[in-house]
Amino acid sequence: MAESGPSLAGYKHLIEIARQLTSTLDLDELLNRIVHAAADISGAQAASILLYDQSQEQLYFQATTDMEQATMRGISVPVEASIAGWIVKNRQPVIINDSQSDARLFTQVGEISNLPTKSLLGVPLVTKDKVIGALEAVNKLSGSFSAEDQDLLSILGAQAAVAIDNSRLFHQSDWIAELVHELRTPMTSLNAATHLLLRPELEEEQRTKIVELIQNEISRLSDLTSAFLDLARLESGRAPINRLPFDLLDLITECTQVMAGQAELKEINIRVEASDSLPDLSADRDKIKQVFLNLLSNAIKYTQPGGQVSLRLECKQSQLVIRVLDSGPGIPSESLPHLFDKFYRVPGSEEFASGSGLGLAICKRIVEAHQGSIEAFSPPGEGVTIQVLLPIPRSPL
Repeated sequence: MAESGPSLAGYKHLIEIARQLTSTLDLDELLNRIVHAAADISGAQAASILLYDQSQEQLYFQATTDMEQATMRGISVPVEASIAGWIVKNRQPVIINDSQSDARLFTQVGEISNLPTKSLLGVPLVTKDKVIGALEAVNKLSGSFSAEDQDLLSILGAQAAVAIDNSRLFHQSDWIAELVHELRTPMTSLNAATHLLLRPELEEEQRTKIVELIQNEISRLSDLTSAFLDLARLESGRAPINRLPFDLLDLITECTQVMAGQAELKEINIRVEASDSLPDLSADRDKIKQVFLNLLSNAIKYTQPGGQVSLRLECKQSQLVIRVLDSGPGIPSESLPHLFDKFYRVPGSEEFASGSGLGLAICKRIVEAHQGSIEAFSPPGEGVTIQVLLPIPRSPL
């Protein structure tokens, strides 16, 4: 007998899933719900979402049902040499019940996740005639993937694509409103400065100061837009996380050398304390470097001349613990919960340094993309401590 498509129970399940998907605009939560629903309705061991970056023609893992595998998120998958890439290029679903014999299988994923792909069901994520990624269910728990499984996953994929697109549009509009608000101050300063420069009676010394002001404001605008784009890519899931093992102490030493000039100008001593035999960290070295350069820069900015900045590294169980401590004035307790919010600046901090208000938000997203955590402490009279926890891989890559 020919298969008649999804059963009534299957449709009821999809309706309930659709309600769950429309109840959140948080992209991470949405992706997590989608992959768990995909594994559930298809009877698969695992499921994952890969989002497509059309500008780079690359696919990136964004969510799996086993997010304990910290090395999974952000893995780059070639479009021309993967099953997911074939799904995206052809905009067609695929059932493969013997994946190991399929030449399109991208084997690196199975090697990293310790979950070899035996069978696979994949569907494209398409909305508004634009493909945004692929949804895959891996390893059927009983029997083989069927046409009914494909129909159910295709319906889920259509719902998921719309939900992902809505989440991105919502956050994009929110982002644009915030950026426009932040651009007003430097644009107002530039407008006033250019009007002053047109005054013929302006003295040369005043003219030079105004030109310097314009240069500073242009630099501020450049920093703001660069940081904005960095964070937008991280939050939208389009920033690749290229994980490779490296020596964290070497990276920290490199960061202190980069910041040495800034510290010397204020006669600030940078001290590094590390426990013996730190294991290698498997992470995106460039992005982790970005985190610690930002934390060091902040610590130096808010420490008075002649003070000290310390970095302490140790291994606790399955985590690397890195603390960046400064001897500055500290942060009021009411400001601590907002420290990693976009565009947040501690009241009164303008007298120490200016900034985009995005640096710590970027640090948070990078650390969380590595399945780590970051938080701040500021005991009265003891400056600020930023603590970063990063997972150590359970087995070497």
